[in-house]
This record gives sequence, structure tokens and C-alpha cells, in this order.
Amino acid sequence: MTNLENLRHSAAHLLAAAVLKLWPNTKRTIGPTIEEGFYYDFEFTHPISESDLPKIEEEMKKIIPSWKKFEHYEVTKEQAIKEFKNNKYKIELIEEFSKEEKKLTFYKSGDYIDLCRGGHVENPSKELKNFKLLKLAGAYWRGNEKNKMLTRIYGTAFPTKEELENYLKMLEEAKKRDHRKIGKELDLFSFHDEAPGMPFLHAKGMIIWDELLGYWKEIHNKANYKIVKTPIILNKNLWLTSQHWIHYKENMYTLKIDNEDYAVKPMNCPGGILIYKTKLHSYKDLPLKIGEIGLVHRHELSGVLSGMFRVRSFHQDDAHIFCREDQIEEEVINIINLFDEIYKKFNLGYNIELSTKPEKSMGSDEEWRRAENALENAIKKKKLNYKINPGDGAFYGPKVDFHIKDALGRTWQCGTIQLDFQQPQNFDLYYEGNDGKKHRPTMLHRVAYGSLERFFGVLIEHYAGKFPLWLSPIQVILITVADRHLEYTKKLENELKEKNIRVEIDNRTESISKKIRDSQIQKIPYAITIGDKEIESGNLAVRTRENQVITLRKEEFIQKLIKEDKEKL
Repeated sequence: MTNLENLRHSAAHLLAAAVLKLWPNTKRTIGPTIEEGFYYDFEFTHPISESDLPKIEEEMKKIIPSWKKFEHYEVTKEQAIKEFKNNKYKIELIEEFSKEEKKLTFYKSGDYIDLCRGGHVENPSKELKNFKLLKLAGAYWRGNEKNKMLTRIYGTAFPTKEELENYLKMLEEAKKRDHRKIGKELDLFSFHDEAPGMPFLHAKGMIIWDELLGYWKEIHNKANYKIVKTPIILNKNLWLTSQHWIHYKENMYTLKIDNEDYAVKPMNCPGGILIYKTKLHSYKDLPLKIGEIGLVHRHELSGVLSGMFRVRSFHQDDAHIFCREDQIEEEVINIINLFDEIYKKFNLGYNIELSTKPEKSMGSDEEWRRAENALENAIKKKKLNYKINPGDGAFYGPKVDFHIKDALGRTWQCGTIQLDFQQPQNFDLYYEGNDGKKHRPTMLHRVAYGSLERFFGVLIEHYAGKFPLWLSPIQVILITVADRHLEYTKKLENELKEKNIRVEIDNRTESISKKIRDSQIQKIPYAITIGDKEIESGNLAVRTRENQVITLRKEEFIQKLIKEDKEKL
């Protein structure tokens, strides 16, 4: 069986080879694999467009028959620099890699050579046939906006033609579900140049927002969380104590107030810690669960902003659990159970990853070992499948990430549980134990939705805008046949509103078929046409957005709506 990562890594080499054949003066940089494919970054001597992608694909197809294998050989730093003497990007990498390794590695296939650590298919001419170039994007060299903007070419590859075709079909469906497109069509949100990367929620979007928050509060109140609110702007000294000023300052918005440095908070945890410190705590008080829907700001590069998925201003459904070390496993299990209930409510599956100590971190190896073991033991007790993500933990502790799976099978990282031994030390937190002595609590950071804005965007695409009744901005549309039916329709509207059903009347002078079609475009769950027949019989012809029609007594329909809404079906 072909290793998918090796296949895609090989495809990145093939892409670069084709680009150099077509535009020999192009400078290539790096070409890694990513979750669903690969990319390669180039500095072109002249701009290219997506209309050039088919030409590059054709060149890739011409090259591949001559690629029988990938030849691996070691070279010295001097030999590597000689090979790439006209490519400043490769030379920068060579200088960097040579500090770590005495010998550098090249891989050659056909007449194409690249600086590479390896991981390729054994027989590229046979295995590397099912690929597709997908799009272009701008990308700063090494992700630094001070560097030159390069052209990134994205592609994907699969072992079989069928897998590739299925993936491309999924991408087509994903385009139809694009939350930016649907958000505009349904009048849910907008973005404006006056506040780049900061979404404006419209009235209909706010209805969904409030329902999501209402559900969050409901489920957290049942789980004994204390819901709080902390300020957006906090003094530099707080961020020095938390060490965010040291480890995270480049992503923070800073300002001066009364000649002192402040920062707009990029996360909620220090505020929650200050609330913990307002009173003395006993071992009997723990675990203490403090939750907050907090507005945070992070400076993201303009090139990576993407609708609701990547923004600069967003709300985190944070909670910080202060507990004894012997309570960690039980509390992590409780969090997992809570996340499971939330994701099932939206028909979302999920995968779990355990991320361990990164290169830059706080705390001793022993603290990290205990923290990682506690998280892993909790996952094992729940008998959940998981994978280890080495070196990708937060700087203050390991974490468990929940990658939710939507209706198209795509995954999105939303929920996380982070175990933190460091902040309780930084802020000198303690509780009084049953021995009367001071003890250090452990802190669990966790989010279920993650960024509410991002979760909102995921739900739009997951449901393709066809939200369940409890989330739908308009739940019922009443369509009049003629003006004489308006009085009865308004009475029905009032009855529904008294039951907290979100309802509107369409009394436009349009044809009934157009009104129904418009209601389906707006993805309203139920449309009811009111004419002479309905008024005389007292029955309602209820049309779903899937165009199914059922006849119900008015009272039956109202009870059906109440049940669906209350049970969040």
C-alpha cells in the first residue's frame, strides 16, 4: 500500500520539476505535505494565474514516465550551495540545516534534484499518476510578512483514480457550502475594510449566535460551571506574569493608557486566574470550574484571514478548572463527556490528538511527564482512539485536541483540553489542604466550540445553511395567496409568536411558486400557504424546505414546532 504522505511529498517534487521546465528562471523554496495534499512555494519572474495550472499538470504528466525512482545521496554544505548557487532561499535553508547535520541529503528523480530529508514513493512512474493542482495563493517566505511574497501552488494526490475523483467531488460540494457565500445569501454576517478580520453579525446571524450561547450556558450550568466575564484590556504586568508578553507578544495588540503598557487580551485565562485569587480556597472547593464567553483579539497576518475560519477578533468559550492533582483524570473524563454531548447535538463526529512538549516550553521534564500521563490515562479510561502529536503542545502544558468531523467528512480543530502546571506557579495560586497547609492547584484550560465565530462557520458548511429548527433564524414563513387572507395569517403569526416561534409573513404580490422557491432559497424549515381552503378547514398544508407537503391541524403543527425547538432536533 502506498504511503499517502510519501506519495504527496513525491508529487510536490514533480510539481517543482514541471514549473522549472516551463519557467526555468523560477526560484523554488519548500514543498511540504499538508493534511489533504501538498504545496510548493515559488518566486516567479512574472505572475502566473490559475489558468496556468492545467499547463503545469500536463508537464507533470510528460515528466513522470522518466521518473523510475528517487535516488538519495549525501552532500557537503559546499556541494549543496554550489548546486543552488542562484537560489537564495535554498541557500538560507542549507545554512540552517548544516548547523544541525554534518551531511545534507539530496533526492534525484529523472533530471530533477532537490534538497530533501526524504520520504518518497519507490516507483514514481507507476505510483504517481493520480494528482490534481487545485489553486494558487500568496505566501510570505517562512510565514514572515517582512519577507518577500511568494506564489504557493496547492495540489493533492491519491493512490487511486477513484479516491482522487471522490475528493474532487467533495471539493465541489464544499464550494457550494462555502460559509462566506451562504452567510451572505442568508444575511448572517459581513466583513468590512474598516475592521479587517473582524466579523459583523447581522440580525439573523445574531439569532443563531444567541441560540448557540444559550445551549452552551444551559449545558455548562448543569455541569456546575460558574459563568463569569473579564475585561478585554489588561495591564502588561499581568501578561509578564503569565509570560504571554514573552512567548506571544507578536500576536497581541498593545496600547498605552496613562503612560503604562496594556494589551488587548488574546486569551481569557489570566482574567480567570485573577477571579480565583479574589478569595481563599479550601480543598473542599475543588474542582472549581470558571467559564467565560470572552472576546479576544489576535493579530493574524492579512494573508491568512479567511471568512469566519480565521479572524482577528473572536469569542472563546473558555473554561478554567482549578483542581487537585489527584482530580485531573476525573475532570478530563468529565470534559470529554461534556464535549461528546455537545458535538452529538450537532451530529458532528470527532477525532482526538494528544500533543506533547514543544521545543520552547515552561516547566521541568518531570512536570511535563506527569501532565502528559494524566491526559493519556484519561483518554485510555474512556477507551477512545487517539494519536500522538509530538512537540505540538502549548508552551505551558500538553493538550488534547478534538478534530470535529462534518457532513462532508472534513475535520476542523475546535475543542481542546490543556493541562497547565505553570500558570498556578506564575501567579502563586494555592488552596488549603485537609492538612491545613498550602497546596498548589492544577489548572485545566478547555474550549468546546473553540472560536465561536469559527464554529459558526463550520456549522454553516456542515448544514449547508439548512440549520435545524432551533437554530434557524426564521422557523416558519406564512405565505398569503391574496390580500383577503392577510387578517387570518396575522392571527396565526401572533399565535406562533406567543409560543416563541420565529415566524414571518410573505404578503408580496408575487406568484405562490416564487414565494415558495424564495423560502427554500432562504432555507426556512417550514412554509405554509394560507388561502381560502386553509381558512375554511382549519388545516395547514405544511411544506418543508425539501419540498415535502404534510397536512396538519393547526394545534398539531404548533405542538410539533414546540417539541422540535425544545428538544433541539
